[in-house]
Amino acid sequence: MLTEGAVRASDRRAQFVGIAAYEEAGGVVLRDLFQHDDGGWLQDPALLDRLAIEKLQTEAQTIAGEGWKWIEVATDFPYGHSSGLRRLRTTGPVLSDEEQATYDALQQEYGALEEQWADSPDDLPDEVDQRFGEIEAALDAFHNRPPSFEPTDVARAGAFVSIDSAGNLKVERGFVRPEDEAPIEPETPAGGADDEASVASGADAGTPPPVQRAVITIGGASEPEPAEEDEGLKPLPERLMMELTAHRTLALRDALANDPHVALTALLHKLVSDAFVRTSTAGGCLEVSVRHVFFQAQAADLKDSGSAQSVDERQKAWTADMPVGDDQALWDWLDTLDQASRLALLAHCVSYGVNALFEKVDRYGGAGLSQHGLERRMAQADRLARAVNLDMAEAGWRPTVENYLGRVTKGRILEAVREAKGEQAAQLIDHLKKGDMAKEAERLLADSGWVPEPLRVSGAETVPGEVEALPEFLAGDEESAEAELDPEPLAVAAE
Repeated sequence: MLTEGAVRASDRRAQFVGIAAYEEAGGVVLRDLFQHDDGGWLQDPALLDRLAIEKLQTEAQTIAGEGWKWIEVATDFPYGHSSGLRRLRTTGPVLSDEEQATYDALQQEYGALEEQWADSPDDLPDEVDQRFGEIEAALDAFHNRPPSFEPTDVARAGAFVSIDSAGNLKVERGFVRPEDEAPIEPETPAGGADDEASVASGADAGTPPPVQRAVITIGGASEPEPAEEDEGLKPLPERLMMELTAHRTLALRDALANDPHVALTALLHKLVSDAFVRTSTAGGCLEVSVRHVFFQAQAADLKDSGSAQSVDERQKAWTADMPVGDDQALWDWLDTLDQASRLALLAHCVSYGVNALFEKVDRYGGAGLSQHGLERRMAQADRLARAVNLDMAEAGWRPTVENYLGRVTKGRILEAVREAKGEQAAQLIDHLKKGDMAKEAERLLADSGWVPEPLRVSGAETVPGEVEALPEFLAGDEESAEAELDPEPLAVAAE
């Protein structure tokens, strides 16, 4: 099949580069005149990657002029790529007096129009609807301006440049690596030798450093394509299990953060287990902590999932309100929170400790996770999922060629279609080659609510849905419905 290994025109890289630019560089696009194909299939992924990186590099060179110490460039960064880095506080875009007046006028006009048409929002005249769009676009232009930072902070911080899920340029500014943090200088008497040394070296904290040349690094190598499997229900690959359970862990975190009652139960369960089952001799005033669990293996779509976006937005909202960095101020702020806010913050913090990840077990009695420990983790994850009524389909997970179907055997693909759509649907595609079978299974399973076993809550059942017909161009040379019902002709067609 000519689409084997090709890239959809709806792919973020294709949207970023542009089909015209790709074709101008010699790339070929395969289009199907009879089926919806999202604009076609780009046949040269290597060329597309090169064009995307080149365009990102050009954008990075422009951003480097802002004075950043480093810039990392990739078509896509994994979820949690900025973990361990400190995010600079922004001062917000600075508007001139004229710009501020324009912004205020737009806000007032928008509010007046909303009030005027509040009783009939669905019957707006075309000119009013158009004006709403113009005002929203103008306000978005103000809101989407790059944030402002202190020049001394910019000199030790960096930025990530990539492509967002819609194919637009994504720039994340203001991250400081631990090794680039400003050293804490000891206090010295006024007029001492240290003062003279600092003056001689020009180490004045208030003096903006000169604009430096940013170090731009290129990353984001893609995972190699797996070898094609044939038949059978072989165990899921360990890497795939890790990625699927990363999705589940993130969804569990989001669900737990929205359920303070269950979060409090989970925290009490942990505290009671520690207090009554075993003791700790480590130092400290209060030995209660949440260890943030990171995802060493994750699917490319994890950071764009609804769970990831919900967790990140909640984290940003809390961070914007609390006085992080001042221990006493943080205590005072927490002490004045109302009970509902305290419970909501508790749930958010506890959620970061959720670990429902599958990982390799240590079979030799070392310091790694034992088989018993893994089974205990998964059993507790199931209990937590039931407590928060987690449904991975409702959380937004969908089986695709990239995240599941293209990485399992044909037997697994047919099993998925059979569970979701019934035996007749599985027979519709069992004569196809694996690549085509995976793509057609993705279409059949869309919006079916089917999820693989690692994402299910123990005891959940899958009810087969309605069977959809196979697209004509994939039906091969089968001449009648009788051929679809007779397994022998289909087996011959698959040879």
